[in-house]
Amino acid sequence: MSATLDAAIWGAELAVGESRERIYLVEPTGEIEDDPDLTDKKFPGNPTKSYRSKQPFKVVGEVSIWKSHPAEQVKAMKDALEKLKEKGINSLNE
Repeated sequence: MSATLDAAIWGAELAVGESRERIYLVEPTGEIEDDPDLTDKKFPGNPTKSYRSKQPFKVVGEVSIWKSHPAEQVKAMKDALEKLKEKGINSLNE
């Protein structure tokens, strides 16, 4: 979950799968914490306002109109993530 549209757009663009990219408006149903993939390791202080929870999120809407990042920027990000994967670096914490 992110409190910024830009971070949500990145999440949609980098999601695995071939389905249409989607951004949902959600409400937490339990405690949330800073997402360690985007805060502790990469962006101290949580400037992306990215969070996670062990509890489900309630979907309350969808952002249907948003502007994607430039295709070459998305490709560069996906390529960088693939290189990390090849090095055995898993960017997803359990």
